[in-house]
Amino acid sequence: MIYLPYVGGVRASNRTVKTLQDDLVNRYKEFYKHSTITVTPIRTNTKLDDLRSTVDSRAAASGGQGVQEMVAPDGSISLPSIGRVAVQGLTLEELMREINERYSEIVDGLEVTPALRTPAPRMAYVLGEVTNPGAVAVNRPTTAMMAIAQAGGWRHGGNLRQIVIFRRTADWRLIATKVDLQGALWGKSPAPSDELWLSDSDIVLVPKSKIQIADDYIDLIFTQGIYGVFPNQGWSLNSTL
Repeated sequence: MIYLPYVGGVRASNRTVKTLQDDLVNRYKEFYKHSTITVTPIRTNTKLDDLRSTVDSRAAASGGQGVQEMVAPDGSISLPSIGRVAVQGLTLEELMREINERYSEIVDGLEVTPALRTPAPRMAYVLGEVTNPGAVAVNRPTTAMMAIAQAGGWRHGGNLRQIVIFRRTADWRLIATKVDLQGALWGKSPAPSDELWLSDSDIVLVPKSKIQIADDYIDLIFTQGIYGVFPNQGWSLNSTL
């Protein structure tokens, strides 16, 4: 907006010089019989100038005109003036088109070229009956058996015939796949069909066997249950002759 005597505020953005000039002439006819107004822009496209100054890092260690942003857990980045942009699942070329289309809606003459500076570590997670449950790296092609090996191998009592792999799809749905790796891990199946490649953020669960579940139940009832309530309870047998 620009503010002028008598006529007050007049919208100037997104208008050509001639359109604004004709509008002002018509408005001032109410106050002057013959009005001649000349519009001369001093600065144009100030949004572009402001945006360039925001990302100007020529005096910083990185140099040039750019901004570094870390991808958030929801798979998006935050950029000046346009806010959040979803980047998960996009190639750099697709991301460039998306960002430039978003910026073209608010400013002209800007072209953004995204570059991946540091890729995030790719991790899978192994839980259940393994020696060292937790995160394992999948920066290179990794199978379910390789992930179990990185977790220190399976423990006795693990149900290797019903290992479950949890995975998020592109639309963020959670799917579960049950695999049988007992033959392979016992050395009886040299080419297991269930040996799957893992993706980033997959979860590999090695569940307990039925025997292990029963053993845990007995331990819970008798060791932590009855003897937990009566820790000093003992049994004695007295005989009289």
